[in-house]
Amino acid sequence: MEVYYLIVFFIFGLILGSFYNVVGYRLPNKMSLISPSSHCTNCNHKLTPIELIPVLSYLIQGGKCKNCKCKIAIFYPLFELFTGFLFALTYKIYGLTFDTFVYLIFISVILIITISDVLYMVIIDEVLIFGGICILILKVVESGFDILLPTLINMLIPFLALLLIKILGDFIFKKESLGFGDIKLMLFFGTVLEWQVSVFTIFLSAFFALPYAVLTLKNNKSHEIPLGPFLSLAALICVLFKIDITFISKLLGF
Repeated sequence: MEVYYLIVFFIFGLILGSFYNVVGYRLPNKMSLISPSSHCTNCNHKLTPIELIPVLSYLIQGGKCKNCKCKIAIFYPLFELFTGFLFALTYKIYGLTFDTFVYLIFISVILIITISDVLYMVIIDEVLIFGGICILILKVVESGFDILLPTLINMLIPFLALLLIKILGDFIFKKESLGFGDIKLMLFFGTVLEWQVSVFTIFLSAFFALPYAVLTLKNNKSHEIPLGPFLSLAALICVLFKIDITFISKLLGF
């Protein structure tokens, strides 16, 4: 039965991973998620059902459009596989529980905003709001309305912490140091993570972002990098490794 559920969650992740690609690409461009239907961006060939099977379609077609033979970016099947892997891993860690579905929504949102932030330096408000509402509904169903006050605190403290960092950064560098999308992302983190863990993700993301910034400094004339993907990576690590207040206290030597 364990293997069965792992396969189900993996396949579910594959399918949703394909959809998340569409959301991350279309919403920042103010495009409908429904129309036009999936098509080749080179020749506008409308994809048939057999061309929409996650991963398998890519392999069957040899990584090329069936119509114009234009190469399909390998990112797409890799992202689908990664999403499937994360879904199966989340089930493996948390079992068939409310937490699993809360974390799956959480992971889904950070995957979508990572795509949009990397491609367009945009964190999509609609995705954050929709995901946050879904998570809050699940938490209320599980624990009642009493969960809302501590969740609100968990949302506000990291939001204010990153806002303060932005204000200081803007003052020091005399220009915008952080986008408001990154700050709003902390509100979303607080729907799932304790505020101490959310604040920890800020510092952990800086640890990941700094080497990337140094490596790309030569080719990045604007010196701007999207922070959302690094915040998301930090949050993902906290979820998958069950990082909590106790872990952070031990890390800091308290």
